Amino acid sequence: MTAELQSAPVTLPSVQAAGEWQPCVVGLDLSLTSTGIAGSDWARAFRPGRRRSHERLDWLLAAVALNVKVGTDSADLVVVEGAAYAQGGQAGHHELAGLWWLVTQYLWRCRIPYAVVTPHGRTIYATGRANPAQDYPRKDRARVAKGMVRAVAVERYGVECDGPGRYDQADATILAAMGLDWLGYPTVPVPDTHRRALEAVQWPDLIPIAGN
Repeated sequence: MTAELQSAPVTLPSVQAAGEWQPCVVGLDLSLTSTGIAGSDWARAFRPGRRRSHERLDWLLAAVALNVKVGTDSADLVVVEGAAYAQGGQAGHHELAGLWWLVTQYLWRCRIPYAVVTPHGRTIYATGRANPAQDYPRKDRARVAKGMVRAVAVERYGVECDGPGRYDQADATILAAMGLDWLGYPTVPVPDTHRRALEAVQWPDLIPIAGN
């Protein structure tokens, strides 16, 4: 992975220097069992435990709200992972869709711009490939791919993603990085082979104005 990053072309005009102003971008990897929430240099996983149904949805929505809006200050942009349609028949999909709409409705009500990234888009931005573990046995691919994305979050962005929710933290970290890149505030150089994922994102029509 390191060799690929060094040899791939990078066209970014600049990268954020330490201490420079940057927008507040939050990445959301929504899950009923472990929702990942991340910024440019931090990541957390919120696990509802034994909560179920409405109680679980309410708890997870509160966790999201706490991290995207503090008092009168709101995130400038939230990047949310979209649905994995191939998993539509899995148990919990109906409730997960409800969580997604509750969260995006909350963002809309608070006038917080949000973007929607597909799972493949997130993986491409992190690794350069939609299916980076394609060369592994089928039964191992999902696990290996998650590990690859986590390694990028830790090694490229310096965000510690540990514990039971480490993969959710990593996914949210990549989503936040995509939002910062799109706004013109990348924190590290990212190869063009990876940045192509930005073109397929549902970005909001209105973007926040840079401050000083």
